[in-house]
Amino acid sequence: MSDQNMIENRTFDEIEVGETASIVRTLGERDIQLFALVSGDVNPAHLDADYAATDLFRRVIAHGMWGGGLISAVLGTELPGPGAIYLSQSLRFTRPVGLGDTITASVTVAEKRPEHRIVLFDCRCTNQDGDVVISGQAEVKAPTEKVRRPRAALPEVQLRDHDGYRRLIELTSSGTPESTAVAHPCSPAAISAVVEAADAKLITPILVGPEARIRKAAQEAGKDIAGFRLIDADHSHDAAAKAVALIRSGEARLLMKGSLHTDELMGAVVPSATGLRTERRISHAYVMDVPDHPTPLIITDAAINIAPTLVEKADIIRNAIDLAHVIGIEEPKVAILAAVETVNPDMPSTLEAAALCKMADRGQITGGLLDGPLAFDNAISAAAASEKGIVSPVAGKAEILVVPNLEAGNMLAKQLTFLGGADAAGIVLGARVPIILTSRADSLRTRVASCAVAVLMARAATKAAPGLPESARA
Repeated sequence: MSDQNMIENRTFDEIEVGETASIVRTLGERDIQLFALVSGDVNPAHLDADYAATDLFRRVIAHGMWGGGLISAVLGTELPGPGAIYLSQSLRFTRPVGLGDTITASVTVAEKRPEHRIVLFDCRCTNQDGDVVISGQAEVKAPTEKVRRPRAALPEVQLRDHDGYRRLIELTSSGTPESTAVAHPCSPAAISAVVEAADAKLITPILVGPEARIRKAAQEAGKDIAGFRLIDADHSHDAAAKAVALIRSGEARLLMKGSLHTDELMGAVVPSATGLRTERRISHAYVMDVPDHPTPLIITDAAINIAPTLVEKADIIRNAIDLAHVIGIEEPKVAILAAVETVNPDMPSTLEAAALCKMADRGQITGGLLDGPLAFDNAISAAAASEKGIVSPVAGKAEILVVPNLEAGNMLAKQLTFLGGADAAGIVLGARVPIILTSRADSLRTRVASCAVAVLMARAATKAAPGLPESARA
């Protein structure tokens, strides 16, 4: 085993005055986030770039003890190393440490006291320019027994900050809140999401449902709904019908699911005479914010169409492309998923994928790049696509994932959510207005992100954005 994979100490008898050891680290945003997570120190000087720009140093800086931790690492792993007992440490912070600074933390033996095996170390951290940023002195009880052990392998740590949703919400920061009919918001979670979205100036809610139950839910959630319009309804089906009626009358521009079942809400949406149907097939899409994935992933359809036909899949793709345009993806890469990436006559999903791609070639589906069939791995992983020899502008770079049926989509979205730590903002497309479709298991962040997506869709419809069909306009 190589020396770099081992930790070996220096005993009290081996240590000599003037002996030194050091480590070098470059400060990144991840280091600051991890230190804040462990310590609980969320001072905006370290984590909020906008605030830091107005603070004393005009930039994000490291926690002071991050540098102190580097000194501790030298003492614990280099000199004296394993078996050392840290007794005291003084630190003086002389310069800030900013993102990108390379810090050398070093300790030098200043004095040995044999009576208690005490060693005094002069400690300092310097930046890439040689400037001292931290100085001090440590008092350590040195080990007497020699230790040589393999260096511990640290676990991989994944930070999940959901920047994608933050960017979506930032896109809605200007503009008037959208009037939103909320069907049956009779749970604390539903009320909390409504209030949060209203506080973010995304929506102006109209609460539709049994008044007593809505007020009770608000009280349980600790939320003030005094400023919201409230329309009484007898039960969840009545609430869905009245909420849809508000859309048809022009009193609301968005529809939001509260604490009723999806099929109850959609039962009021789909009737031709009283609902919100257009010539487009209504479909559902998840905008997935997946940790460590560079762009949002749109998964469709995982909630509305159980086993869509080829014609219905074409509309599902058109709806998803419209959504991608609205969230800032100019020419989305659309992967039509199957279990394999080759056309197999015994697997209808592969035949439909090939037909959909040919429809795109002939201009029947526009606004995006289509490829399929593709398996999930080679749709999102360039390495997997290369391993299979797939040459495609979509493979390994997909931004829209079109699943063969609802079961596959639902399982894929939930696997990403519960095993991959992803958030899934849900929206229904193809109706007269965007429909905010949330789940009881959704986090508050996800519910607000769903509102943000719907607001962007509504505003794009108002502006008659390119790629958004007349049928989808409010």
